[in-house]
Amino acid sequence: MSKAPGSDEQTSVPHAADRHDLIRVHGARENNLKDVSVEIPKRRLTVFTGVSGSGKSSLVFDTVAAESKRLINETYSSFVQGFMPTLARPEVDVLEGLTTAIIVDQQRLGADPRSTVGTATDANAMLRILFSRLGEPHIGPPSAYSFNVPSVRASGAITVEKGAKKAVKATFERTGGMCVRCEGRGTVSDIDLTQLYDDSKSLDEGALTVPGYTTGGWNHRLYTESGLVDPAKPIRSYTKKELDAFLHHEPTRMKIAGINMTYEGLVPRIQKSFLAKDKEGMQPHIRAFVERAVTFTTCPGCDGTRLAEGARASKIGRTSIADACAMQISDLAAWVRGLDEPSVAPLLTALQLTLDSFVEIGLGYLSLDRPAGTLSGGEAQRVKMIRHLGSSLTDVTYVFDEPTVGLHPHDIRRMNDLLLQLRDKGNTVLVVEHKPEAIAIADHVVDLGPGAGTAGGTICFEGTVEDLRASGTVTGRHLDDRASLKDAVREPAGVLEIRGASAHNLRDVDVDVPLGVLTVVTGVAGSGKSSLVHGSLPAGADVISVDQSPIRGSRRSNPATYTGLLDPIRKAFAKANGVKPALFSANSEGACPTCNGAGVLYTDLGMMAGTASTCEDCEGKRFQASVLEHLLGGRDISEVLAMSVTEAEEFFGSGEAATPAARRILARLADVGLGYLTLGQPLTTLSGGERQRLKLATHMGEKGGIYVLDEPTTGLHLADVEQLLGLLDRLVDSGKSVIVVEHHQAVMAHADWIIDLGPGAGHDGGRIVFEGTPAALVAARSTLTGEHLAEYVGA
Repeated sequence: MSKAPGSDEQTSVPHAADRHDLIRVHGARENNLKDVSVEIPKRRLTVFTGVSGSGKSSLVFDTVAAESKRLINETYSSFVQGFMPTLARPEVDVLEGLTTAIIVDQQRLGADPRSTVGTATDANAMLRILFSRLGEPHIGPPSAYSFNVPSVRASGAITVEKGAKKAVKATFERTGGMCVRCEGRGTVSDIDLTQLYDDSKSLDEGALTVPGYTTGGWNHRLYTESGLVDPAKPIRSYTKKELDAFLHHEPTRMKIAGINMTYEGLVPRIQKSFLAKDKEGMQPHIRAFVERAVTFTTCPGCDGTRLAEGARASKIGRTSIADACAMQISDLAAWVRGLDEPSVAPLLTALQLTLDSFVEIGLGYLSLDRPAGTLSGGEAQRVKMIRHLGSSLTDVTYVFDEPTVGLHPHDIRRMNDLLLQLRDKGNTVLVVEHKPEAIAIADHVVDLGPGAGTAGGTICFEGTVEDLRASGTVTGRHLDDRASLKDAVREPAGVLEIRGASAHNLRDVDVDVPLGVLTVVTGVAGSGKSSLVHGSLPAGADVISVDQSPIRGSRRSNPATYTGLLDPIRKAFAKANGVKPALFSANSEGACPTCNGAGVLYTDLGMMAGTASTCEDCEGKRFQASVLEHLLGGRDISEVLAMSVTEAEEFFGSGEAATPAARRILARLADVGLGYLTLGQPLTTLSGGERQRLKLATHMGEKGGIYVLDEPTTGLHLADVEQLLGLLDRLVDSGKSVIVVEHHQAVMAHADWIIDLGPGAGHDGGRIVFEGTPAALVAARSTLTGEHLAEYVGA
């Protein structure tokens, strides 16, 4: 007798499609991974743990996510692939059971001057449609409310084919919302001409002081050989016509030095080459020039709103789109909820959901007009998450890189709920994480290690959180670590007065920051910590600031070049061998001519993924064979760059190779816990935590009395936090004042003084809610931070 569909007998036989419930990785060798094999359960939340530099990102991002991305790219036509980045296949033997990977990382959002929180999400697009339908007076389509769209008018003839051809005169018009004065940037720049040239000199005498405009270079020859100005005459002697041709000439094609080139005035040329780029992305010397030569002021045409007059005048009730974008998102959500207009009901629902997602994820304190480049790494990651929360996709792999970065313990619980929500929709969630509160919610844990760099790259443990606790691995042993409050705190040597601080959401804050001690500034995300510390410290206060902005380096940059360590090493080699220091640089004369000192050859395979192969001539050593004949202490330059910091410290510490200048830099690198890094490892392969500590080591050599650190525990394993606290203590004991913006309770417990901001975020924050010792904060339990710290220390 046949059974009815859906009966027990039928369902007891598993369907063939249900067998694929694991992502299998066999023989992964990316970066420091040592032939790693692991099985990751699908539709579960898997957390990857391990000390900083143990290979977590290499396994999750550079192997699993990278291969998923590459395979998806290969489904497109070769024409489309030509516009996409070419991705090499990861170093792995077998990868099975992959699903589409969505990577939500901590890369800053595009720092284009016109990119805002609203444009980076769908919120701005929906608001523009809303105003184009309901705004009074009506000024045009959604583009009329966009500060990225200029208004244009054009007229011409078009040919209409109806029987006999005939030309019709037509005028075309597009209404955009871009402010004409600032072109949608919200600020206008004014250039200080005295910083561009020395008017007492002629061009031939090197009058130009702009970086890259050195005498004899093409930028310089453009002016000296144009025939429009006299290069032998001092600039102050130019006639009005000559000065105008030199500074403000329109772009014109002409032959200069026998080559067809575009000549234009110095001012527009500088505006295009320097001011159109994000300042944070510039090289330090160019950024210094821009800060010196250019002043940015709020655009008087649009009052910083970026919008044309028409867009600002069109309102719903009494609110314009500029007002809506300037509101705190939690307030904007309430305003949208109050709109009752059946004709746009589906749009209002979708906008409401997006704005509520901001609040739910703990970003309700932002506003839609906040420039995207000013968000921290953690904020950028959560803004990216908003796109996925309401997504209808299921059975995809979400990959997160420390989603708790920049989150107060109070907000971590919210983040955990969101990760579980994504998993419960039937997705595979992979999280690289260090915080015990985030590890606790995992269905499955993969612990890498046991150490960092070459001492890591193996799987130490796989299983549940409970089994991890009992496993005896570094993570297991430290999972329940709790720093205790100090018995005695240091006495301040003085105070740094901050008076009337009102940057961003600060409410006229007065606070005395004690000097000569370890001060920790706490508070929920968006409460005003960074505004207080970075935006309100008195000018010239002898401050060294180590923030989380990424280190910008190519694959040629490495710890030796970034810290300045290569200079004393090159000089020591040159002195020992009686040759030029430039020979010992892979970016200069000593470079292997075949690979230009890169050590590898990059081959673009057209429609297939490009490949990188080790250079056969130098065998990946990056130098010419003749350079490697010069030795110092029995080692050549490539062998020195292959050393770890610890080995190099010993090598340059004594004997024939003793170089005190190199040893000082190496000692600082070891001090911040980077003893395992090799000197020649490309910066592009370092993890986020490693980069920040590399930056800290570099700044420790500078002369400064006050160190300001922005979340130095980012990317640090529980075991490394202890070492960081030791480092902070050594800095304070050497007479420095250390101010740390931090959410990690271990750092709070270790502080001498705590300044807590709040009580909430955005306009609910910006006030000092507690000042005092950690013990007093725990005893009072009067703030969110106090409650969580008391819970942490078990008080």
